[in-house]
Amino acid sequence: MSKRMKEREERIQQVLACLIEESSRGILTIVEGRNDVKTLRQLGVDGEIISAKTGGKTQQDVICELEESGAKEVIILLDFDRRGRELTRVLKQHLEKARIKPNLAFWNDLRRFAGREVKDVEGLASYIQTLKRKAGEIP
Repeated sequence: MSKRMKEREERIQQVLACLIEESSRGILTIVEGRNDVKTLRQLGVDGEIISAKTGGKTQQDVICELEESGAKEVIILLDFDRRGRELTRVLKQHLEKARIKPNLAFWNDLRRFAGREVKDVEGLASYIQTLKRKAGEIP
């Protein structure tokens, strides 16, 4: 069991390392809330992160903010629950219409490796700690 946990943790860490690299190259990341931003910062993502559901923003506000940013590509990293999946689908469609490339690779990978146990980006840091503990890396 601990070997499988270790492999899962390593895969999630690989995805996060790629996310950190893309973010440092200037690719904008969009998440749902403030706590998601805080978690990504804890995990080492230091590029620009936009929160889609803070300050009373509507979907249209978020889309306008992304269009005005001048970004050519946006990493969509919303929650893995039903509402997050729906918002991801809507944002993807709007970004494509605005000729902004929606990058869902990180969302898909994290959802595949952690989606059953983690419902949101906010839970990633604690999930990684849990995997390390179960794999015997930390007491």
